Amino acid sequence: MTTKSADIFEAPPGGFRFGPIHPGRTLAAELKARGISAHALALSLRVPANRISEIVAGKRGVTAETALRLARYLGTSAAFWMNLQSKYDLEIAERDFGERIRAEVEAA
Repeated sequence: MTTKSADIFEAPPGGFRFGPIHPGRTLAAELKARGISAHALALSLRVPANRISEIVAGKRGVTAETALRLARYLGTSAAFWMNLQSKYDLEIAERDFGERIRAEVEAA
């Protein structure tokens, strides 16, 4: 299974989308499809095992360095992983602060 950005960034027919999707969910699906564990991936990426397990659990974000390592190993681009993280962060910010910001800040 290779996840494509269109699968994640485009709304499905009818426009309904689930809430923010952490990049760890995408990584977990990729690991499952490839039949490898988070620990095995961490060893291959030469990063601490808790880094990958925390990303998969949605407790940690994907950094630029980790994105580069994931891209190299999984055959994706670093931008793919960074875009997932950025989209997630923006959706969380919109959920948590969007209404207040719209009330406080006038458009120019």
